[in-house]
Amino acid sequence: MATYIMLLNWTDQGIRNVKDTTKRATQASEAAAKMGIKMKEIYWTVGQYDVVATYEAPDDATMTALALAVGAQGNVRTTTLRAFSKEEMSKILGKVG
Repeated sequence: MATYIMLLNWTDQGIRNVKDTTKRATQASEAAAKMGIKMKEIYWTVGQYDVVATYEAPDDATMTALALAVGAQGNVRTTTLRAFSKEEMSKILGKVG
């Protein structure tokens, strides 16, 4: 399973309905599970992003489908990053000339 970090910012609609944010997080986790994705952690943050979540997904296409489904709800805008563990990065570096 690949690791992903999703950075989220509330839209106008999302901030108007901020009291539902934990409920929406549960719904997002359930939707992810149906796609074979595990939401590992979620944090509400102060600063450039409103929410940060980590996921494990089988591949980029599946994670992209989740990001699109979450964004289509209209409450957040997402930026998704593929993250590599130390072990994964070591394997990648082993392929560098």
